[in-house]
Amino acid sequence: MASQDSLSFPRPPSDPRADEERNRRTVAEFLRLEASGGLLLLIAAAVALVLANSPLDDTYADVRDHHLAIPALGLDLSVGHWASDGLLAVFFFVAGIELKRELVAGELRRPATAVLPVVAAIGGMAVPALISVAVNGVGGGDQGGWAVPMATDIAFALGVLAVVGRRLPSALRVFLLTLAVVDDLIAIIVIAIFFTSGLDLWALAGAVAGLVLFHLLHHRGVRGWHGAWYVYVPLALAIWVLMANSGIHATIAGVAMGMLLRSVPGPLEKQSPAERVGHLVHPYSAGIAVPLFALFAAGVPVSGDTLSSLVSEPEPLGAALGLLLGKTIGVFGTTYLVARFTRARLSPTLRWPDVFGGALLAGIGFTVSLLITELSFADTPALEEQVKAAVLAGSLCAALIASAVLLARGRRQPRAADDGGGGGEGGAPAGQGTSAPSR
Repeated sequence: MASQDSLSFPRPPSDPRADEERNRRTVAEFLRLEASGGLLLLIAAAVALVLANSPLDDTYADVRDHHLAIPALGLDLSVGHWASDGLLAVFFFVAGIELKRELVAGELRRPATAVLPVVAAIGGMAVPALISVAVNGVGGGDQGGWAVPMATDIAFALGVLAVVGRRLPSALRVFLLTLAVVDDLIAIIVIAIFFTSGLDLWALAGAVAGLVLFHLLHHRGVRGWHGAWYVYVPLALAIWVLMANSGIHATIAGVAMGMLLRSVPGPLEKQSPAERVGHLVHPYSAGIAVPLFALFAAGVPVSGDTLSSLVSEPEPLGAALGLLLGKTIGVFGTTYLVARFTRARLSPTLRWPDVFGGALLAGIGFTVSLLITELSFADTPALEEQVKAAVLAGSLCAALIASAVLLARGRRQPRAADDGGGGGEGGAPAGQGTSAPSR
């Protein structure tokens, strides 16, 4: 009699639909990884730079500037603006969900733990703006781009941290995420206030009415996103169209809808609607919306004149210095001063070298900085290209220096853990901890 090991059993036939569903979930999970989102963003930016500096540059520009109009909706946008005004609204929708979650159930809910990253975000936006204003004031440049170096790119910064900071304390990611969320909130306010022109009150009233209906349906009536997508998706599109026609940048609609989602699970829910929807939409934001925006926004012709403008022209110089120096000084300096002279504390597992690396990461101002550049210099295409090149250069330098600092810090992390970790200046009161030796 043959042994069981020698018997050959036929394999069950493969179910193509099950395989397709399994593959789809695998891709979605991959796109949810922060490192993957940052990698796709970097690849898209690299492709844009290659196309803009190759024999295909005219074709690339023609595609980016080709207009796609929907007259019935009052929309006439170029492909590039469809990406920045339309697709990027998905990114801001996810950012709004994250902001609401942090305000309700995350770090921003507890003032004692939120104060340092919050003031770090404020300092990290004020100092770059002041540097930009100062450089342009001395050099006689256009002050319209003062807000360009204010923003931190969540996807890119957290993507770099996920790659180089795996051995670092998780508190650094929480610190950086909280900082980036507050940073995004301030950037959204700046966009809404300073980059709104020709306000159409009727369209704005319609958008607000749509948001009220969105809130009522979500909190009192229609539940779930999967089961009621045919209600929420058309409503979301209507809100976006009305916001775009109001004169306020259309991405504000995404933020508003994200923040309207309920972030606390109900009595019979395992997950809150915000968590479920964020988990569902995040792959489309990280894998489609942000990379496509980068593909059309980062295509800057790089020439000798463009590179020389980084040091010779005040507008690009102010943007680059604001991101590289302003963010680092603003985030690290504000955090240190507040921890030194108040009762605010770092997480017990954080050290000042960790915070310094995080401050450098905050200088990656890719997505929102490019968006603000487009809004600031829309009437001067040559200057817009120079400032975009400065944003790319400043973000790249910040990412490389931050990676070096955090990798060096990570190599020392095992010894810190062996020494007991967790003490030191981060966990001590401000007056005592700042004198402890940093590792």
